[in-house]
Amino acid sequence: MYAVGIDVSKGKSTVAIITTEGEVIEKPFEINHDQEGIDILLSKISNYDKNEIKFLMEATGHYHMPILNSLIKNDYFVCVENALVIKKYCDMDLRKAKTDKKDALKIAMYCSEKWFKLRKHKEEDEIRNELQFLSRQYSEHVKTQTNLKIQLTNLIDKTFPGIKKIVDEENRYMLLLDIYEKYSYPSLVIEKNKEDFINDIDEMAKKYRHKVGKTIGINLYEKAPTIITSCPYNESLQLSINSCILLLRQILKVTNDIISKMDELASQLEEYDAVSNMGGVGRKTRARLIGEIGDIRKYKNANCLIACCGIDTPPYQSGTFNASNRHITKRGNKHLRRVGYEVVKSIKSSRPQKDNAVYLFILKKESEGKNKMVAKIAGLNKFLRIYYARVKEIYSN
Repeated sequence: MYAVGIDVSKGKSTVAIITTEGEVIEKPFEINHDQEGIDILLSKISNYDKNEIKFLMEATGHYHMPILNSLIKNDYFVCVENALVIKKYCDMDLRKAKTDKKDALKIAMYCSEKWFKLRKHKEEDEIRNELQFLSRQYSEHVKTQTNLKIQLTNLIDKTFPGIKKIVDEENRYMLLLDIYEKYSYPSLVIEKNKEDFINDIDEMAKKYRHKVGKTIGINLYEKAPTIITSCPYNESLQLSINSCILLLRQILKVTNDIISKMDELASQLEEYDAVSNMGGVGRKTRARLIGEIGDIRKYKNANCLIACCGIDTPPYQSGTFNASNRHITKRGNKHLRRVGYEVVKSIKSSRPQKDNAVYLFILKKESEGKNKMVAKIAGLNKFLRIYYARVKEIYSN
């Protein structure tokens, strides 16, 4: 039997082939992530029975995907192992020399030693792949959105402090953008007729079906003369404001479009209705949650799902010592951990839910003296167990 270790890099990989007895069949060689490189690799193993070959590679974001997909397409056994597991294995050597060739050999040795414990990589179905991809794109866009919101807040503090509180930006953010774009400085408000200004704000509000346009207009007009700005109004300042608002509008539209597309895809899956009916799960978290968790059948039990999220607390015991206060590992899917925390925050901040087990569990942990953050993480643990049970039941029927 033959173990093939692949050390993956950006655009290329180093491959080593050994027998399960440790004999080197093929010294480490490099292949590019293109058809020519795949053909070279396949030619090296063409004389061996496919059932006697196992490939092992690290999970390296998306770098390993071209070679992984090609091997699966050719019906080979491929295992994609956690990069930290491989690193720990490689670090066991006393002399820590590191080159791509040595790493490929060590990966092949790991494949040989763990031959019967390796798990074959299974492709998620197309819908789940799309959901996960869009979820990661959404996360990246949200980072940009947050930076732009901070930039806009800094501009507002310099030119029109207090406008956010009057407009109530949490519920009327798009209206805030429209108003601030046109009236970014108190002098622009004061020089306008009061009645015309109020009617203008009211028209802006009606566009978003807000009925408080006149009230906002009156409050802004009364507030404007009392404001002291920290910088003079000029064309450069207005250019910065306009560009920031333009980018914010675009990124808000993009994130909304991504959520809509994800929801459309997720609605085709069997667990969609069950997840939708779970407390705390809303439009922005439903599809992302399904996408990041993936097919529930790939988890042996709820503990595996919790470990995947990175909120497990493994035991630590040695001799008579037994640690009782352990931190979560954070070795898992950070995107799942983020969306899960959003769900738990939503549960905790909503009205009291006497029938919500997660909400009651968080309150119980807080009553025991746990920190609010710790209580929420415990609540997320409870939520994932409920999620696993409900969705597993759907696929068991």
